[in-house]
Amino acid sequence: MMRSSKGTGALTRCGALRRRMGMRRTLTIVFFLATLVILASCGGRVRYPNYYTLNLPAPPDPPPAEHVHAAVAVREFRAPAYLRQGAIVYKPSPEQIDFYAYHRWAINPCEFVTNSVIERLRASGDFALVKPYDGRPDAEYVLSGRLEKLEEIDYAGGVKVEVAISAQMTHLATGATVWTNAVSEVGDVNKHDVPAVVSEINRTMERAIRKLLTPMPDVATGPTAAQRN
Repeated sequence: MMRSSKGTGALTRCGALRRRMGMRRTLTIVFFLATLVILASCGGRVRYPNYYTLNLPAPPDPPPAEHVHAAVAVREFRAPAYLRQGAIVYKPSPEQIDFYAYHRWAINPCEFVTNSVIERLRASGDFALVKPYDGRPDAEYVLSGRLEKLEEIDYAGGVKVEVAISAQMTHLATGATVWTNAVSEVGDVNKHDVPAVVSEINRTMERAIRKLLTPMPDVATGPTAAQRN
């Protein structure tokens, strides 16, 4: 019995469809295998960042206050935008700034410097009150500062770190600047890896803050709390 041309055409179309579906399955398998090969060549692992903190020795207990009445409020230190991104910074040349992709600060360096300055001003015993600035008029002086540099230096021979900080103190009633200082400290890194760099940054940061706050202005014998009110 002769098949109709319509039936033959339908069989032909079904065969073509099966071939196309088979080719698609083959291409899918090939793509999947290629992806596995790429992942295997890359190690097949997701890399997570390493986080580091700044850690300075605790300041000594403050001496007993004698004839000390002045109060100072400390604003949070500012910093260039590139230092606020969280990544540890290194400089291959004086003009180039780069970042470690998988090594980051676990804390805000500006907040850390601010708290460290507050702790050391309290430990000095030079002020009756040292507190973070909150806009309240219970302090005669305001200290403002800026973290200028916090970075690894990879040029000019060897590996170094640099910490630079500036600050000023203003008398609130008059707006006069009664003290200002700026320091830059450099430390040598003996071992070129990030943990060694962070350890040296901590040591250099301690020296920079101590140098920044020495000497402080002679404003300790300001009005008493009762006189302020």
